Amino acid sequence: MTEQDPGRAAADSDSTGTFLRSPAERSRTFTGILVNTALANITTSYLWFALTFWLYLETRNVIATGVVGGAYMLLIALSSISFGTFVDRCRKLAVMRFAACFTLVMFVLSGVMFLLVPAASLLDLGQAWFWIFTLVILVGAVVENLRNIALSTTVTILIEPERRANANGLVGMVQGLMFIVTSLLSGLSVGLLGMGWTIAVALVLTALAFAHLLTLRMPEEVRPAATDARGGFDLRGSIAAVLAISGLFALILFSTFNNFIGGVYMALMDPYGLEMFSVQMWGAVFAVGSTGFIIGGALIGKFGLGANPLRTLLVAVAAMGVLGAVFTLREWAWLYILGIWLYLVLVPFVEAAEQTVIQRVVPLERQGRVFGFAMAFESAAAPVTAFVIAPIAQFWIIPYARSAEGAARLDPLLGGGTSRGIALVFLVAGIIMIAAALLAFLTPVYRRVSASYAHVAAEAKAGGTPGRSRSTCGSVRENPQQVMDRPRRPGPP
Repeated sequence: MTEQDPGRAAADSDSTGTFLRSPAERSRTFTGILVNTALANITTSYLWFALTFWLYLETRNVIATGVVGGAYMLLIALSSISFGTFVDRCRKLAVMRFAACFTLVMFVLSGVMFLLVPAASLLDLGQAWFWIFTLVILVGAVVENLRNIALSTTVTILIEPERRANANGLVGMVQGLMFIVTSLLSGLSVGLLGMGWTIAVALVLTALAFAHLLTLRMPEEVRPAATDARGGFDLRGSIAAVLAISGLFALILFSTFNNFIGGVYMALMDPYGLEMFSVQMWGAVFAVGSTGFIIGGALIGKFGLGANPLRTLLVAVAAMGVLGAVFTLREWAWLYILGIWLYLVLVPFVEAAEQTVIQRVVPLERQGRVFGFAMAFESAAAPVTAFVIAPIAQFWIIPYARSAEGAARLDPLLGGGTSRGIALVFLVAGIIMIAAALLAFLTPVYRRVSASYAHVAAEAKAGGTPGRSRSTCGSVRENPQQVMDRPRRPGPP
């Protein structure tokens, strides 16, 4: 590394982390950014959910919903590393404004297409218009994820260290509330207003969020914080950061177990619910189930994740498998609602456990790319499952379950009803999830990662050189202020 002049280093140390205003002023800015991001996320999720509901109601084809859900997760998987690199290299408000503007343009384009292209063409999976229309909306929704990554970094910039846990908890609570509101509004909107007015509402809300974002200022960020991320897609650096920690790639695989059953849900949960409820009622049911996010986050805030978060992660994944296997054993509305609610209670435990372990064992300056790599890898699991299971269910399992012979064979195990084929898929997926999680407990990697986490946690508790702790790969981890004060490594601007 070449030596930089002191003036450049001093300037870089002032790029972020210098509190230029009072805590109350910074808190107001953070609240504005949080509310703005909440509105943007509600809008994009509202339109994406509505698109899924509308496609199934118009086509009664689970391939359509499987493609939409799978494509969304696949796009997130393909873009996560680039998004993380982009956020590291640019000012956070500029990233948010770019994402808001891009999403607005995509939603305007979708509205124009809906007005000009006949509905029969938009709903025909064999025509290009279906794929273009779906892709335009999904790309707009996916780019909105840039805002979520940038939001996490504004906590470091605007909130003093002792208050950052509270700010992160507020972010998690808002995300849970957004999911509830979105689930309810999408069903009501499609059922009462139709898809055209739903797009119009999304356009208005996206434009309002963009206009409000232009009024926000964050003087604490003079320029992006120092980073060694290179280019626009630092895959090489992400992989190196993951492989530098023994067992870290296995941890990401453990977390991916959750996304296996997530892909099945993505493809088939909405069709199952829409067969049981009206679209308006299904949106309300899913909103009630989504309160599980808030309960799960509150339980973590109250009781933590235990001495070994990795063990908590695998227990939660096994419990998800149990729920996936039993919550459609009978076509009972209360059983389905309860199963969804309990499943969503467990989701925060899986996500928080993975994050807690990574934050302990990965040096701070590499965490962004590690989280981006993990998001890309884990997000890819769900669309693969969705793309595989949707056509299998549509062409083989569902017709078999609805035939006289299939219904008679499934009745002792799954009872009667119109959705026994989907219930059979959920049962098999849940059993596989349980087996995968239990087998993971027996692996040497599980013991090694658990021991590494315990060792680092014990060192931190015992104390050491201020501002530094030793990671499991032997590298020195620096505190956030040291990282922000370090001169940049020479590289592309």
